[in-house]
Amino acid sequence: MTDATIPAPKPASPRRQGSFDHIVYVLKDNPVTMLAFAMFAVLIFAAVLGPALAPYDPLATDAAIALQPPSAAHWFGTDNLGRDVFSRTIVATRLDLLISVAAVAISFVVGSALGAAAGYWGGWLDVALSRVLDTIMAFPLFVLAMGIVAALGNTIENIVYATAIINVPFYARLVRAEVNIRREAGFALAARLAGNSDIRVLALHIFPNALPPMMVQVSLNLGWAILNAAGLSFIGLGVRPPTAEWGIMVAEGANFIVSGEWWLAIFPGLCLMFAVFTFNLLGDGLRDMVDPRRRT
Repeated sequence: MTDATIPAPKPASPRRQGSFDHIVYVLKDNPVTMLAFAMFAVLIFAAVLGPALAPYDPLATDAAIALQPPSAAHWFGTDNLGRDVFSRTIVATRLDLLISVAAVAISFVVGSALGAAAGYWGGWLDVALSRVLDTIMAFPLFVLAMGIVAALGNTIENIVYATAIINVPFYARLVRAEVNIRREAGFALAARLAGNSDIRVLALHIFPNALPPMMVQVSLNLGWAILNAAGLSFIGLGVRPPTAEWGIMVAEGANFIVSGEWWLAIFPGLCLMFAVFTFNLLGDGLRDMVDPRRRT
Protein backbone atom coordinates (compact mmCIF):
# COMPACT_ATOMS: atom_id res chain seq x y z
CA MET A 1 0.00 0.00 0.00
CA THR A 2 1.45 3.36 -0.99
CA ASP A 3 1.46 6.45 1.17
CA ALA A 4 -1.14 8.04 -1.07
CA THR A 5 -3.66 5.34 -0.20
CA ILE A 6 -3.20 5.59 3.57
CA PRO A 7 -6.17 7.48 5.00
CA ALA A 8 -5.27 10.61 6.90
CA PRO A 9 -6.15 10.59 10.62
CA LYS A 10 -9.35 12.39 11.44
CA PRO A 11 -8.84 15.63 13.35
CA ALA A 12 -10.37 15.89 16.79
CA SER A 13 -13.82 17.38 16.95
CA PRO A 14 -13.52 21.14 17.64
CA ARG A 15 -16.41 20.95 20.08
CA ARG A 16 -14.91 18.02 21.99
CA GLN A 17 -11.47 19.63 22.00
CA GLY A 18 -12.98 22.90 23.22
CA SER A 19 -14.82 21.17 26.04
CA PHE A 20 -11.66 19.37 27.15
CA ASP A 21 -9.64 22.60 27.06
CA HIS A 22 -12.33 24.32 29.11
CA ILE A 23 -12.25 21.58 31.77
CA VAL A 24 -8.45 21.83 31.98
CA TYR A 25 -8.71 25.60 32.23
CA VAL A 26 -11.21 25.40 35.11
CA LEU A 27 -9.03 22.92 36.99
CA LYS A 28 -5.93 25.07 36.57
CA ASP A 29 -7.73 28.30 37.35
CA ASN A 30 -8.94 27.19 40.79
CA PRO A 31 -6.63 25.06 42.99
CA VAL A 32 -9.55 24.24 45.31
CA THR A 33 -11.44 22.72 42.37
CA MET A 34 -8.40 20.64 41.44
CA LEU A 35 -8.11 19.46 45.05
CA ALA A 36 -11.81 18.60 45.13
CA PHE A 37 -11.57 16.51 41.97
CA ALA A 38 -8.47 14.77 43.32
CA MET A 39 -10.39 13.88 46.48
CA PHE A 40 -13.31 12.73 44.34
CA ALA A 41 -10.93 10.52 42.35
CA VAL A 42 -9.83 8.90 45.63
CA LEU A 43 -13.45 8.10 46.46
CA ILE A 44 -14.08 6.64 43.01
CA PHE A 45 -10.89 4.59 43.25
CA ALA A 46 -11.94 3.18 46.63
CA ALA A 47 -15.48 2.50 45.40
CA VAL A 48 -14.38 0.67 42.24
CA LEU A 49 -11.48 -1.28 43.71
CA GLY A 50 -12.65 -1.51 47.33
CA PRO A 51 -13.09 -5.31 47.54
CA ALA A 52 -9.74 -5.84 45.80
CA LEU A 53 -7.96 -3.39 48.13
CA ALA A 54 -9.46 -4.79 51.35
CA PRO A 55 -6.85 -6.98 53.10
CA TYR A 56 -9.52 -9.08 54.86
CA ASP A 57 -13.02 -10.33 54.22
CA PRO A 58 -15.26 -7.53 55.57
CA LEU A 59 -17.81 -10.09 56.83
CA ALA A 60 -15.38 -12.60 58.35
CA THR A 61 -15.59 -12.78 62.15
CA ASP A 62 -12.93 -13.93 64.62
CA ALA A 63 -13.70 -13.65 68.33
CA ALA A 64 -10.02 -14.18 69.20
CA ILE A 65 -9.08 -10.75 67.80
CA ALA A 66 -12.19 -8.80 68.78
CA LEU A 67 -11.81 -5.12 69.76
CA GLN A 68 -8.11 -4.87 68.97
CA PRO A 69 -6.79 -1.29 68.55
CA PRO A 70 -5.20 -0.10 65.30
CA SER A 71 -2.01 -1.97 64.49
CA ALA A 72 0.19 -2.98 61.58
CA ALA A 73 -2.00 -6.04 60.99
CA HIS A 74 -5.30 -4.15 61.29
CA TRP A 75 -4.84 -0.48 60.36
CA PHE A 76 -8.21 0.63 61.74
CA GLY A 77 -8.43 -2.04 64.44
CA THR A 78 -11.14 -4.70 64.75
CA ASP A 79 -14.77 -4.52 65.91
CA ASN A 80 -16.60 -6.48 68.60
CA LEU A 81 -16.95 -9.49 66.25
CA GLY A 82 -13.31 -9.48 65.19
CA ARG A 83 -13.99 -8.00 61.73
CA ASP A 84 -11.33 -5.78 60.20
CA VAL A 85 -12.57 -2.17 60.38
CA PHE A 86 -10.35 -0.96 57.52
CA SER A 87 -11.71 -3.61 55.16
CA ARG A 88 -15.29 -2.80 56.10
CA THR A 89 -14.70 0.94 55.77
CA ILE A 90 -13.18 0.79 52.30
CA VAL A 91 -15.76 -1.71 51.01
CA ALA A 92 -18.57 0.50 52.34
CA THR A 93 -17.46 3.32 50.01
CA ARG A 94 -19.06 1.65 46.99
CA LEU A 95 -22.45 1.20 48.64
CA ASP A 96 -22.63 4.72 50.07
CA LEU A 97 -21.58 6.34 46.79
CA LEU A 98 -24.02 4.15 44.85
CA ILE A 99 -26.92 5.21 47.07
CA SER A 100 -25.95 8.87 46.87
CA VAL A 101 -25.38 9.03 43.10
CA ALA A 102 -28.50 7.00 42.25
CA ALA A 103 -30.75 9.10 44.48
CA VAL A 104 -29.41 12.42 43.20
CA ALA A 105 -29.59 11.25 39.57
CA ILE A 106 -33.27 10.31 39.94
CA SER A 107 -34.17 13.55 41.71
CA PHE A 108 -32.18 15.60 39.18
CA VAL A 109 -33.96 14.08 36.16
CA VAL A 110 -37.46 14.16 37.66
CA GLY A 111 -37.10 17.58 39.29
CA SER A 112 -35.51 19.14 36.19
CA ALA A 113 -38.25 17.86 33.88
CA LEU A 114 -41.07 19.00 36.16
CA GLY A 115 -39.50 22.36 36.94
CA ALA A 116 -38.62 23.11 33.31
CA ALA A 117 -42.15 22.31 32.12
CA ALA A 118 -43.73 24.41 34.87
CA GLY A 119 -41.40 27.35 34.30
CA TYR A 120 -41.75 27.35 30.52
CA TRP A 121 -45.48 26.77 30.06
CA GLY A 122 -46.80 27.95 33.44
CA GLY A 123 -50.56 27.83 33.93
CA TRP A 124 -52.26 25.02 35.82
CA LEU A 125 -49.14 22.85 35.60
CA ASP A 126 -47.13 25.47 37.47
CA VAL A 127 -49.82 25.88 40.13
CA ALA A 128 -50.26 22.13 40.67
CA LEU A 129 -46.51 21.48 40.86
CA SER A 130 -45.98 24.36 43.30
CA ARG A 131 -48.61 22.97 45.66
CA VAL A 132 -47.13 19.46 45.55
CA LEU A 133 -43.63 20.82 46.23
CA ASP A 134 -44.94 22.96 49.08
CA THR A 135 -46.52 19.85 50.61
CA ILE A 136 -43.25 17.90 50.45
CA MET A 137 -41.23 20.81 51.84
CA ALA A 138 -43.68 21.23 54.72
CA PHE A 139 -42.33 18.05 56.33
CA PRO A 140 -38.89 17.83 57.96
CA LEU A 141 -37.10 16.07 55.13
CA PHE A 142 -35.26 13.47 57.21
CA VAL A 143 -38.50 12.62 59.03
CA LEU A 144 -40.23 12.25 55.66
CA ALA A 145 -37.45 9.93 54.48
CA MET A 146 -37.88 7.90 57.67
CA GLY A 147 -41.60 7.58 57.02
CA ILE A 148 -41.12 6.48 53.41
CA VAL A 149 -38.54 3.85 54.31
CA ALA A 150 -40.60 2.61 57.26
CA ALA A 151 -43.65 2.26 55.02
CA LEU A 152 -41.88 0.61 52.08
CA GLY A 153 -39.26 -1.40 53.98
CA ASN A 154 -35.63 -0.73 54.73
CA THR A 155 -34.01 -1.98 51.54
CA ILE A 156 -31.32 -0.22 49.54
CA GLU A 157 -33.78 0.51 46.73
CA ASN A 158 -36.26 2.15 49.09
CA ILE A 159 -33.51 4.25 50.68
CA VAL A 160 -32.62 5.52 47.19
CA TYR A 161 -36.27 6.29 46.38
CA ALA A 162 -36.86 8.06 49.70
CA THR A 163 -33.74 10.18 49.29
CA ALA A 164 -34.69 11.02 45.70
CA ILE A 165 -38.24 12.06 46.65
CA ILE A 166 -37.12 14.52 49.31
CA ASN A 167 -34.55 16.03 46.90
CA VAL A 168 -36.93 16.58 43.97
CA PRO A 169 -38.26 19.95 45.27
CA PHE A 170 -34.76 21.47 45.27
CA TYR A 171 -34.26 20.85 41.54
CA ALA A 172 -37.84 21.54 40.51
CA ARG A 173 -37.92 24.92 42.19
CA LEU A 174 -34.47 25.93 41.00
CA VAL A 175 -35.10 24.94 37.38
CA ARG A 176 -38.56 26.53 37.38
CA ALA A 177 -37.09 29.86 38.48
CA GLU A 178 -34.21 29.73 35.98
CA VAL A 179 -36.44 28.76 33.04
CA ASN A 180 -39.09 31.31 33.97
CA ILE A 181 -36.47 34.06 33.87
CA ARG A 182 -34.95 32.99 30.54
CA ARG A 183 -37.99 31.94 28.51
CA GLU A 184 -38.46 35.52 27.20
CA ALA A 185 -34.73 36.22 26.83
CA GLY A 186 -33.40 37.35 23.47
CA PHE A 187 -31.68 34.08 22.61
CA ALA A 188 -34.86 32.11 23.37
CA LEU A 189 -37.01 34.41 21.23
CA ALA A 190 -34.47 34.19 18.41
CA ALA A 191 -34.51 30.40 18.60
CA ARG A 192 -38.30 30.33 18.36
CA LEU A 193 -38.28 32.77 15.44
CA ALA A 194 -35.81 30.48 13.68
CA GLY A 195 -38.48 27.78 13.63
CA ASN A 196 -37.42 25.67 16.63
CA SER A 197 -40.14 23.88 18.57
CA ASP A 198 -40.80 24.71 22.21
CA ILE A 199 -39.22 21.43 23.32
CA ARG A 200 -36.07 22.14 21.31
CA VAL A 201 -35.83 25.70 22.59
CA LEU A 202 -36.27 24.50 26.16
CA ALA A 203 -33.84 21.56 25.91
CA LEU A 204 -31.06 23.10 23.78
CA HIS A 205 -31.18 26.82 24.53
CA ILE A 206 -32.76 27.54 27.90
CA PHE A 207 -31.94 24.47 30.01
CA PRO A 208 -28.13 24.59 29.41
CA ASN A 209 -28.13 28.11 30.88
CA ALA A 210 -29.91 26.78 33.98
CA LEU A 211 -27.30 24.08 34.59
CA PRO A 212 -24.61 26.11 36.45
CA PRO A 213 -26.65 26.75 39.64
CA MET A 214 -28.00 23.19 39.41
CA MET A 215 -24.49 21.76 39.50
CA VAL A 216 -23.91 23.44 42.83
CA GLN A 217 -27.15 21.89 44.09
CA VAL A 218 -26.11 18.47 42.75
CA SER A 219 -22.81 18.69 44.60
CA LEU A 220 -24.46 19.64 47.88
CA ASN A 221 -27.16 16.98 47.50
CA LEU A 222 -24.59 14.24 46.89
CA GLY A 223 -23.08 14.93 50.29
CA TRP A 224 -26.48 15.30 51.92
CA ALA A 225 -27.68 12.02 50.37
CA ILE A 226 -24.76 10.16 51.92
CA LEU A 227 -25.55 11.73 55.29
CA ASN A 228 -29.22 10.82 54.86
CA ALA A 229 -28.40 7.18 54.07
CA ALA A 230 -25.96 7.01 56.97
CA GLY A 231 -28.51 8.62 59.29
CA LEU A 232 -31.20 6.11 58.34
CA SER A 233 -28.76 3.26 58.94
CA PHE A 234 -27.72 4.81 62.26
CA ILE A 235 -31.30 4.68 63.59
CA GLY A 236 -31.95 1.19 62.19
CA LEU A 237 -34.02 2.13 59.11
CA GLY A 238 -31.24 1.94 56.54
CA VAL A 239 -28.97 -0.79 55.28
CA ARG A 240 -29.21 -3.93 57.39
CA PRO A 241 -26.27 -5.55 59.21
CA PRO A 242 -23.91 -7.23 58.58
CA THR A 243 -23.55 -5.19 55.37
CA ALA A 244 -20.59 -2.83 55.50
CA GLU A 245 -21.96 0.74 55.50
CA TRP A 246 -20.60 3.85 57.18
CA GLY A 247 -23.79 4.68 59.09
CA ILE A 248 -24.10 1.17 60.50
CA MET A 249 -20.44 1.14 61.51
CA VAL A 250 -20.75 4.48 63.32
CA ALA A 251 -23.89 3.26 65.09
CA GLU A 252 -22.23 0.04 66.18
CA GLY A 253 -19.07 1.86 67.25
CA ALA A 254 -20.96 4.47 69.28
CA ASN A 255 -21.76 1.83 71.88
CA PHE A 256 -18.06 1.25 72.55
CA ILE A 257 -16.70 4.81 72.67
CA VAL A 258 -17.31 5.13 76.41
CA SER A 259 -15.38 1.92 77.09
CA GLY A 260 -12.40 3.21 75.10
CA GLU A 261 -12.77 1.49 71.71
CA TRP A 262 -12.81 4.83 69.87
CA TRP A 263 -11.61 3.46 66.52
CA LEU A 264 -14.88 1.66 65.77
CA ALA A 265 -16.77 4.91 65.15
CA ILE A 266 -13.97 7.37 64.42
CA PHE A 267 -12.63 5.89 61.18
CA PRO A 268 -16.00 5.32 59.43
CA GLY A 269 -17.04 8.77 60.64
CA LEU A 270 -13.91 10.36 59.17
CA CYS A 271 -14.57 8.67 55.83
CA LEU A 272 -18.13 9.96 55.91
CA MET A 273 -16.86 13.46 56.65
CA PHE A 274 -14.27 13.20 53.86
CA ALA A 275 -16.95 12.26 51.32
CA VAL A 276 -19.31 15.09 52.33
CA PHE A 277 -16.46 17.62 52.36
CA THR A 278 -15.40 16.49 48.90
CA PHE A 279 -18.87 16.98 47.42
CA ASN A 280 -19.19 20.39 49.06
CA LEU A 281 -15.96 21.50 47.39
CA LEU A 282 -16.99 20.15 43.98
CA GLY A 283 -19.87 22.59 43.50
CA ASP A 284 -18.00 25.62 42.16
CA GLY A 285 -15.90 23.53 39.78
CA LEU A 286 -18.91 21.72 38.31
CA ARG A 287 -20.73 25.04 37.91
CA ASP A 288 -17.83 26.59 35.99
CA MET A 289 -17.46 23.52 33.75
CA VAL A 290 -21.04 23.57 32.50
CA ASP A 291 -21.53 27.36 32.40
CA PRO A 292 -21.78 28.41 28.70
CA ARG A 293 -20.75 31.95 29.65
CA ARG A 294 -17.37 30.78 30.94
CA ARG A 295 -16.35 28.97 27.77
CA THR A 296 -12.84 29.99 26.72
